[in-house]
Amino acid sequence: MVDRDREGEMEERAVYVISVAAELAGVHPQTLRIYERKGLVRPQRTSGNTRRYSDRDIELLRRIQEMTQERGINLAGVKLIIEMQAELRALRAKTRELEEQLREAEETQEPRDRQIVPLRSVFLPPWVGGGGP
Repeated sequence: MVDRDREGEMEERAVYVISVAAELAGVHPQTLRIYERKGLVRPQRTSGNTRRYSDRDIELLRRIQEMTQERGINLAGVKLIIEMQAELRALRAKTRELEEQLREAEETQEPRDRQIVPLRSVFLPPWVGGGGP
């Protein structure tokens, strides 16, 4: 787990200036400014207000390029896809969390004696011959 945390920190560390980030992503620096204005990427800023991009930002920029250049998706569509992917990741994480809580609750719960009730007595009214529970 420590290695995964360290790896995540490395992906988040904003170290690339705009010219280097543009070169790594295969775009012009002005394109990065456009992407930022459109809300597709949010680089961190230094105290002097200089943009700094992380490895995760570079990967996102590459995905944006692939969607626009190879798949013909416009920037509004790309933004929607990115937002939906983020929402999906959050929902999957929440699902994993809830499943873990459910497993823990089931493990700590004492087994219950369950009375098996014939379906007939549950669904048929007494006057039909099903009787009651």
